[in-house]
Amino acid sequence: MSERDRNRGKERWKQEKRKRKKRRKNRQQLEKQQNVSRRKKREVAAWERLDNTANLFPAIATQNMTNVYRISVTLSDHVERDLLQQALDEVLPVFDTFRVRMRKGLFWNYFETNYKAPPLVELEDKYPCSYIEPYENNGYLFRVSYYRNRINLEVFHVLADGMGAVNFLRELTYCYLRLAHPETDFGGQKGLSDLTSLSTEDSYVKNYKKSHNKGYKTARAVEVKGEHLPTGELGVIHGSMSLSAVKQVCHQRDVSINEYMTAVFIYSIYKEYLKENPSSRPIAVAVPVNLRPYFESVTTRNFFVMVSAVYAADRTGESFDRILELVTMSLREQITKEHLEELFSYNVSNQKNIFLRSVPMFIKVLAMRFVYRSSARANTSTLTNIGAFQVQKEYEPFIEKFHGMIAMSTGQHIKTLLCSYRDELVLNFSSTLRDVSIQRRFFRKLVEDGIEVTIESNGVYYE
Repeated sequence: MSERDRNRGKERWKQEKRKRKKRRKNRQQLEKQQNVSRRKKREVAAWERLDNTANLFPAIATQNMTNVYRISVTLSDHVERDLLQQALDEVLPVFDTFRVRMRKGLFWNYFETNYKAPPLVELEDKYPCSYIEPYENNGYLFRVSYYRNRINLEVFHVLADGMGAVNFLRELTYCYLRLAHPETDFGGQKGLSDLTSLSTEDSYVKNYKKSHNKGYKTARAVEVKGEHLPTGELGVIHGSMSLSAVKQVCHQRDVSINEYMTAVFIYSIYKEYLKENPSSRPIAVAVPVNLRPYFESVTTRNFFVMVSAVYAADRTGESFDRILELVTMSLREQITKEHLEELFSYNVSNQKNIFLRSVPMFIKVLAMRFVYRSSARANTSTLTNIGAFQVQKEYEPFIEKFHGMIAMSTGQHIKTLLCSYRDELVLNFSSTLRDVSIQRRFFRKLVEDGIEVTIESNGVYYE
């Protein structure tokens, strides 16, 4: 990294520090205006354990590895800040999953109901998925921002997975649209939609089976390295395409969208990073699996596990068709109810172990960091598929698209997230690397297969 880039990074950090002080002052003024009673502040707050997966995130989160993800909705009209703030103020009290702050206990962290005013809605002024500082956010572990006609929801993963965030963002958007368009009936809706769940169940604990000894794989995978962007910057590239066209290609190859996109990603890494040379380490892409359909859960908290699509990368000149075949086989062998149950039951069994439960929190944190570092480097990257966004037909004319992105993690400097709305699929690359050859190869492969792609970027790569 050049001296110029380091100076730019330092200057951005100083600017962000000044902005945080200003936001803190604004929050104090807002609380006075809302006249929050002292009696309510002293009210005894309900508490709740973190779900099994959530226990990990506070232990490993840092300024550079934030464990924050973003889901955004693009509307047909520009967003009005005051109305979006009003919508957040109305919706947040209903969602217990998001209306919390995190406390440190002797043995585990825990959630406590947060009675403070909701976070301030702000014009987007920082890079996506940046660290959420609870002390400057009234203790909340999410933020809402906007830019032109886009609403952004950024969530610390300790609260919920992507499905839980979609649940919250959809209701926030509905409420905002009702406020912004009072002349529209929206089917007479005033409360929550039928698709919305308020469940805070820990579905890991409810569904786990005892006596599972499945551990973590720790063999290191290929790590994509290169020159990094200045500290704090995140490069973002969106590729928009026809969902019907993608489905047609997948149908012709008899694979799912997940299998196809994961194979294209691995193929792009093989072609552009390994240059088709054999490697002693595999290319492995972590794929989160939503567990709700397998265990009849509607929880708004975390309920997923990771499986890995693995390609050995031990040959020269491997074809895409062969990589697709191996990736498909790898994923299908792992994505069964029995195997998924094994994966999370191992974690829950450890959490319920009487000896481990009595270990002080600071020792647990050290152990979780060690296990995480070992297991994280077993994957080259992550590909997350949130799936199709379902929206009530009355709101569809006001909503153009959805998309999202995820932050970087240990050994993973480029990640992918995809989702769809109506007939548009949006695939996002987020990266801290300057080089974009992998992204370029990825989209070129889609075009070669007959899928037209429209590219957008946040401009980092043009600076």
